[in-house]
Amino acid sequence: MPNYNIVTDSCCDLRPETYEQLNLTVVPLSMEFRGQVREDKSDDSIKEVYAALRAGESAQTAAVNPDRWLNAMEPHLAEGRDVLVMAFSSGLSTTYQSAVIAAEELREKYPERTIYVVDTLCASRGEGLLVWYACKKRDEGMTLDELHKWVEDTKLHLCHWFTVDDLMYLKRGGRISAATALVGTMLKVKPVLHVDNEGHLINMFKVRGRKASLEAIANKLGELGGNYDNSTVFICHGDCIEDAKYVENILKTKYGVKEVLINYTGAVIGSHSGPGTMAVFFLGDHR
Repeated sequence: MPNYNIVTDSCCDLRPETYEQLNLTVVPLSMEFRGQVREDKSDDSIKEVYAALRAGESAQTAAVNPDRWLNAMEPHLAEGRDVLVMAFSSGLSTTYQSAVIAAEELREKYPERTIYVVDTLCASRGEGLLVWYACKKRDEGMTLDELHKWVEDTKLHLCHWFTVDDLMYLKRGGRISAATALVGTMLKVKPVLHVDNEGHLINMFKVRGRKASLEAIANKLGELGGNYDNSTVFICHGDCIEDAKYVENILKTKYGVKEVLINYTGAVIGSHSGPGTMAVFFLGDHR
């Protein structure tokens, strides 16, 4: 077993049992919801959050602070193990910057240890898929230096394609204007978005109708997948499992994907994208 550990944050939107299977240390982001601060967890409580969002409630989210990163990394260093940190995109959160601050402090305390902090420039299960691959490479015997290089070389090949069902969430986040949201809602226009090379969420184009938007994100695998082995593709959904199954069927029947792993969009990201969010993540020639 390589003498290092992988540490990431909860915006990877992996399942709790996956954390254990992959031997991951996961630092949760947090959110203020119904007057209480709660950790971002991908468990049964996520359904409560989506029900509240549908009822018009809102949540305030917070990045991981340096102390939380420090407390997650230090036990590994104290045991004589190195650390690879894979953090949520700096284009969407200060979580990565907090990890850098924590790592700088820990390098002074543990000068004999190696700490790499990667800005994945990924979000949600795009970050999760990159982490999943990294854990597989670690378990295959890749050294820390080799894996750090692999992650840096691969992260901009991690494709994220999203659609949302309610344009008002994009309006609240400043992605589109109020007028565009209103007209788009009336015309049943659905946006298709992706995460660009700077780790920002970008509105790419629009289609008419929900079904067309779901097909558009699934078909991006055919456009961008290139020569990559996408036998495993990740999906996340904002409490719309039937839509996730529809996309899964396209990926398997049209593109021969063997395994589609589905989970909820986590509460932190979901509170910004809203119920009905659908996303597909895979490796491609470029984003």
